[in-house]
Amino acid sequence: MSDDRPLWRDPRLVVARRDVRSLSREKTIVLALLIQLFVAAFSSFLVVGLTSLYDPSSVSAGEVELAVTGDARDELEAAAARQERASATVFEREAAAQRAFERREVDAILRGDYVPSAAGSGRRIGVTATVPEGSIRSTLIVVEVRRTLSALERQERVERTAHLDEPPVPLPRSVSASQYFGFTYTILIPLLLFLPAFISGSVVVDTVTEEIERGTLELLRVAPVSLLDIVDGKALGMVLLAPVQALLWVALLSANGIAVSNLAAITLFVTAVAVVVVTLGVVLGITLRRRRPAQLLYSVLTLVVFGGAVLLPEHPATTVAKLAVDSPTLVTYGHVAGTVAVAVAGYALARVYVDRVAAEAL
Repeated sequence: MSDDRPLWRDPRLVVARRDVRSLSREKTIVLALLIQLFVAAFSSFLVVGLTSLYDPSSVSAGEVELAVTGDARDELEAAAARQERASATVFEREAAAQRAFERREVDAILRGDYVPSAAGSGRRIGVTATVPEGSIRSTLIVVEVRRTLSALERQERVERTAHLDEPPVPLPRSVSASQYFGFTYTILIPLLLFLPAFISGSVVVDTVTEEIERGTLELLRVAPVSLLDIVDGKALGMVLLAPVQALLWVALLSANGIAVSNLAAITLFVTAVAVVVVTLGVVLGITLRRRRPAQLLYSVLTLVVFGGAVLLPEHPATTVAKLAVDSPTLVTYGHVAGTVAVAVAGYALARVYVDRVAAEAL
């Protein structure tokens, strides 16, 4: 007998709508969504503070006053003069520099001494740095000290080129780029796009195990709705949430002046990842039937799988970053296609497993 029910009354869609509506009662999920919404909506503002944690050198520490002393104080003073946010005061005696440091007249002490080279010819410069004890200001001072020492190293390499038997490898040309670009496209955007998929997988574990523990799964099957229809509906609702959230986050990022290219490919990739993790959640829920062990195992397996992705030719976060900055390669597109194939095959196998479980009368 043919089924004349309209599409919107399909049991799988009914189950999907029911699960999506129930999310409003899950305080943890709502809080996670609000946090993502806040990060995406104010991304251009937050990225400054987040980048300072990711890369302290991106934050201006103001003027850092360095006390330079020792036999190589002239070289250190010249290196500090090349820095925009560092200035040097020369001290003939180290004791005087130490007193100035204790009175906080200077932020750090750099003592440079000539050290004989291991080969016995020529000499090296050994530098001892003294900085304040741990604080946010100390971290920024250390960044400026490191820049000064890097400038000293480059300066010495250039001056000693004439004494080399072979010409040195030429230095790469300096490129001016935004200090926030790398953090935005390699950390922030992948984080916002992958979190919805992982949340969807966690939610489907909860909904499946909750139906089993409360006994409502048997009531749904009496409806009559098959176990396969129930699983399809739950998976469909959670899978669709991930790309919808991803598109919303991208829209908010664009409103903050952060452009995201290849939106179609990114959406397809995020959807495929969501299918993989939701399939994992469904299988664990049906197999373990209890919420706590299923959630624990889901968390461990997702971490292992995502961490093991470093063995792939391209990490998923790198795939998203390359697509977002419009610099994809054949490997990038191959990674997207491969993830889609794994998602389709994995869910097909999961349906076979669920059908077998149903036949054994769950």
